[in-house]
Amino acid sequence: MNVLVGYATAHGSTREIAERLAAKLSEAGQKAEARNMETVDDSDAYGAFVLGSAVHGQAWLDPAKEFVRENSDILGLRPVWVFSVGGLPGALRGPGKRAAPKEVPGIVAGLPGDLSYRDHRLFSGVVERDHLPRRGRILFRTAGGRFGDFRDWDAIDDWASGIAGELARG
Repeated sequence: MNVLVGYATAHGSTREIAERLAAKLSEAGQKAEARNMETVDDSDAYGAFVLGSAVHGQAWLDPAKEFVRENSDILGLRPVWVFSVGGLPGALRGPGKRAAPKEVPGIVAGLPGDLSYRDHRLFSGVVERDHLPRRGRILFRTAGGRFGDFRDWDAIDDWASGIAGELARG
């Protein structure tokens, strides 16, 4: 089965996660490819979808939302998993860290249309100083944020293994 691991990225972190997911799915025997959702011209060529986006302001990026809206008829007929990539879960510490999981309902509520999916995961990404405007950096640091790469590759690999298992079972 052809699996699209589609992504929308702002600084590249989401692309790298999508590439890792596609590689793990391929290692498990699935034919998977990671592609920027803006470059997908024939979504009907895929039998399953793993779609992800960077999260800004508790929302997916516009190209990801647009892809879902434009392909809702196909997505409604195929297995779909979704993931979101934000810096907050891993980048915060102290009281701010406890607030990070509360971001998930807002992200899910903001997904376009009535997208039916099997699972949603929020992964931490990369947060660098130049990713935020000056005011954003100040607020981020005040909330206990720290800059760096907070991707949990083991969690990403485990999720890919679970998806591969579901696909293999049909």
